[in-house]
Amino acid sequence: QVSLVESGGGLVQAGGSLRLSCAASGTIWRFNSMGWYRQAPGNQRELVAAIDEDGRFMYADSVKGRFTISRDPAANTVDLQMNILKPEDTAVYFCNLNYMKPFDTRRHFWGQGTQVTVSS
Repeated sequence: QVSLVESGGGLVQAGGSLRLSCAASGTIWRFNSMGWYRQAPGNQRELVAAIDEDGRFMYADSVKGRFTISRDPAANTVDLQMNILKPEDTAVYFCNLNYMKPFDTRRHFWGQGTQVTVSS
């Protein structure tokens, strides 16, 4: 099994910064994608940023230019630096790791979630 442990998050004023970190452990297929999703009350979970198994970066349009994702594949860690935070960034942020082995379905693993609250 795969376990994801998140850290960071909290309360910050608009315009401030926060950094989220996530560490994965367990039996992990080496070709994997890691990233961050978020879910605000009443909304669906949405992709914030991710780095896929080919090293490609993906960002939601709403965070481009403000958030930066980085990862260490050897350590199975992924960080999200969030700058110029806005109240609409308030949500529970979830770390995600996913992979697809040959002849298998894509498997997703999730962290427990960490709250980010941005006050105006």
